[in-house]
Amino acid sequence: MNRLALALSLSSLAALGLTPRPAEACGGTFCDVGPSAAPVDQSGENILFVMGGDYTEAHIQIQYDPTIAAKFAWVVPISTLPTFSVGSDALFDNVLAATVPQYGFSYQRDNCGDGGGSGEAGADDFGGTTGGFGDSSGGPEIVLQETVGAFDITVLQGGTAAEVIAWLDANEYQQDPDAQPIFEEYLGEEYLFAAFKLTNGADVTEIHPIVLRFANNEACVPIRLTRIAAVEDMDIRSFFLADARVVPQTYKHVLVNPLRLDWPNLASNYKDVITQAVDAFEAEGRAFVTEYSGSSGVVSPLGIYSETWNASAFTDLPAVDVIDTLSSQGLVDCFGGGGGTGGGSECQYLHPLLRGLLADYLPVPDGLDEITFYGCLSCYEDQIDLAAWGNGSAFAGAMQTRMIEPGQHAIEMLNAFPVLTRMYTTISPAEMTVDPFFWANPDLPGVDLTNQIATRRVLCNGDAVWTLPDGREVYVPGDGAWPDFSSEMPYEEEVAQIGEAGAPVALLQNTEAINVELRTHNCQYNWPSAEDCGGGGSDTSAGEGSTSFGSGPGGGSSGDASSGGSPGLDDDGGCGCRGTDPGAGALLVLGTIALGRRRRRSA
Repeated sequence: MNRLALALSLSSLAALGLTPRPAEACGGTFCDVGPSAAPVDQSGENILFVMGGDYTEAHIQIQYDPTIAAKFAWVVPISTLPTFSVGSDALFDNVLAATVPQYGFSYQRDNCGDGGGSGEAGADDFGGTTGGFGDSSGGPEIVLQETVGAFDITVLQGGTAAEVIAWLDANEYQQDPDAQPIFEEYLGEEYLFAAFKLTNGADVTEIHPIVLRFANNEACVPIRLTRIAAVEDMDIRSFFLADARVVPQTYKHVLVNPLRLDWPNLASNYKDVITQAVDAFEAEGRAFVTEYSGSSGVVSPLGIYSETWNASAFTDLPAVDVIDTLSSQGLVDCFGGGGGTGGGSECQYLHPLLRGLLADYLPVPDGLDEITFYGCLSCYEDQIDLAAWGNGSAFAGAMQTRMIEPGQHAIEMLNAFPVLTRMYTTISPAEMTVDPFFWANPDLPGVDLTNQIATRRVLCNGDAVWTLPDGREVYVPGDGAWPDFSSEMPYEEEVAQIGEAGAPVALLQNTEAINVELRTHNCQYNWPSAEDCGGGGSDTSAGEGSTSFGSGPGGGSSGDASSGGSPGLDDDGGCGCRGTDPGAGALLVLGTIALGRRRRRSA
């Protein structure tokens, strides 16, 4: 069976504008060539798989912090030789924005005869040459070398782990000594290694996603090699375009207990809850939650590709007209002075790669800043580097291959595959011993955590009752702080395995335990009534009221109770190492996830 394998990369949303994109580290394992070189910690991962039946594409968003690593270098273990192409940063931006979990609440105050009514929610209420390049003296064979966008790519096959590391070292891929046994594992499984680095002269602003296309029907992340450069509780977000919902095959699937989320603070403890849930018994640190699975139509096409983009317009174009032409195509937004040939304009780039291309082909003259120069090219026409611009054909070619073609392909994928799935987990280096595979299951329901709204009902005694989206009621007395439940309250509602078809198989089901703990808590306050609780506790009162809304960032459970099947797991290996395998006064404020960090237990 053909198998897809690729290593983790770094991710974050690409910011549009005149400043460099923020990033955390370089993907894979190897960075920073020099006397004091060291692997740069990974702190997150975004990867999008396209599962096309007879092929699989892996779109990997690559970013790193230039203040940490002097050079970019990245190694990916692959089971078969793929084709490589440039990916779209804007696709990742829009997919992330469309599927981010959002948690909030409505505010309702009981009418207690004091004029009550609705209360406004307050702040605290809420391509190249291929062929054989083998060396008869031994060591790894070079089976492919090509330049794709801003990257030089070399694919190595065979040799020993020591020889692969020696080759990487000789070719300025700094690596950690701890990598050798992991290389040995992959070599024993007959993996190849794709080594990436920026082409000579390329700037970090030119870093773009890479697409690996395999002639197979499986998606897998070989996470073992990642662990030598990973941090504790590293975020991994995996996205999938397919014909059905995609679920973990060799990892478990977890449903989070929504009672553990801090609803008054808009689920600001989201990451901590996820970490605790995937560390739970039966999940053991190797599990995912589903944050979204539904129509791919939620992803906006804006900024990914536009028919107004025209690379050929820049061939034979005078350099002084570049910014005006980009503006006419909707790729820059200039304001404050009449465009790129007027005085005093300030221009914002509307594509994440545009700044890097301009720096290459229309560099800022010494002594000027880019806002000044690009805001008025005619003002500095005599300082334009005409040798770098040439006749504009090189810029046009780069624009076509790095911006237009990836954007067109991204739109084609969104149109071709009806279901988009987003999964999330946190994982620490000690847990990165098994590679996660994924597969589609057409029998499972969708999940949508992008608009999770609870209701906060303030009673006449000043206490509140929260009704969560699943219908559970939580009594919250006094200052409104979310209850600090006992240690008996689980973080996970369900841990399960999910098959390729059919119903889920629950390995651990905590719904009853959660309900018992919730009843114990509520009955401290005789909620819903003294009779229901057997008497005792403080009095509460209720009345009719009206509702206003407040909402904000958060995230949480996988949104359903589905999981099933029982794929074969291999605790010692990974990719390819398996035996078989509501009222008046409404105000709604939506935010994005605010992720807190915590120390994770050792696995």
